[in-house]
Amino acid sequence: MARKKYSRPSKLYDKQRIEEENVLRDKYGLKNKVELWKAESAIAKIRNLAKKLITHSDEEREKFVEKLKKRGFKVNSITDALALDKENWLKRRLQTIVFSKKLTTTPKQARQLIVHKHVSIGDQTVSIPSYQVSLEEEPLVNLNITLKVKEPKKSKIEKIKEEVISEDEKEIEELEKLGGELG
Repeated sequence: MARKKYSRPSKLYDKQRIEEENVLRDKYGLKNKVELWKAESAIAKIRNLAKKLITHSDEEREKFVEKLKKRGFKVNSITDALALDKENWLKRRLQTIVFSKKLTTTPKQARQLIVHKHVSIGDQTVSIPSYQVSLEEEPLVNLNITLKVKEPKKSKIEKIKEEVISEDEKEIEELEKLGGELG
């Protein structure tokens, strides 16, 4: 069974936190606040790793910073990693990147296109709005929309006219054959 990837706020009815979460939810087109809490948890893990790496060698710290840079975070040192917040995580989501590349007009529309499998990264279709896009993958994000245009249905009158015309054409062809045989 999968483990929970977030923790709920300790004070559930904190007005200031609720208002802040509502603004972020609307700004990034999130489905619910659980997605915000997951982002907080993921950033907390990165910060905890950075805290542990403060006492380690420069080589290990540089490796950690490079890993964060590849993921798309604007980090130059461990102190920058400690300064990351949930908005940095939300900016790297596929949903946000599709919207920021102006492929859609709203974040909600971006989410819908992703869920309906109209967005791909390179050749791979991705249907998860929370997918974390790396810097290498960002230019490969594109839409795969094919419009299926149906021909309008013909009315009964139009169908009858076509049948009459085709019958008349057949009769004319038969008369021409007979005329060719007689002449």
